Amino acid sequence: MPRRAKNNSKPDKPPGKRPEEPATDTSPDATERAARVAEIIARLRREYPGARIVLDYGNDWELLVAVILSAQCTDKMVNQVTAKLFKKYRTVAEYAAADPAEFENDIRPTGFFRNKTKHIIAAAQKVLADYGGEVPASMAELLTLPGVARKTANIVLGNAHPEAYATDPDAGIAVDTHVSRLSQRLGLATSDNAEKIERELMEVVPREDWFQFTYLLIDHGRAVCDAKRPRCGECVLNDICPSAFRV
Repeated sequence: MPRRAKNNSKPDKPPGKRPEEPATDTSPDATERAARVAEIIARLRREYPGARIVLDYGNDWELLVAVILSAQCTDKMVNQVTAKLFKKYRTVAEYAAADPAEFENDIRPTGFFRNKTKHIIAAAQKVLADYGGEVPASMAELLTLPGVARKTANIVLGNAHPEAYATDPDAGIAVDTHVSRLSQRLGLATSDNAEKIERELMEVVPREDWFQFTYLLIDHGRAVCDAKRPRCGECVLNDICPSAFRV
């Protein structure tokens, strides 16, 4: 069933080291932090009960393509492009054999079309050669695909294979620009580096909430916590946000 969007994500960076397994902290500060995170999640769940990915796709491969295209592009534009793209290219093999110049033209409105073309065609070729035409169902394998770093791998694994995501030792929290911005404003992260933010979030967000946490922050970032003009007066978190009315 296709799903639908808006995303201002920065281009996914090449895969780095996976975040270390978060250590258990039993200090009073950690207990207070855990209670605050639980409250943040509870309030955002009430505010955005339908928080989920809004990219349109019909299968795992189309999901991967859509996520790669979403870098530095709104999900709305990606959905407009993939509405035609997914009719033109039906199989992984067709993507693998695509003419680069023609494919660039097909995805041009999404921006960074040359790099995206190179990555998508190369990823299709690798999926065919190494994984029998099926998008792999583990973080380690997803990270071997061209153009796929941790953000993309977390999104694809979490949406395509939620059970595998829940137990994969390499899985984490997908960090896009919304997640990065809100994590820092809420005092949950101190870095502006995506992998470091992911590591910090994994230390304070319960594992069972990792997947949904991304979409709760994305929805809140779009609806209220704008990058330039956050509407703190409308925010359900303004009494527990250290940045409220200060940005």
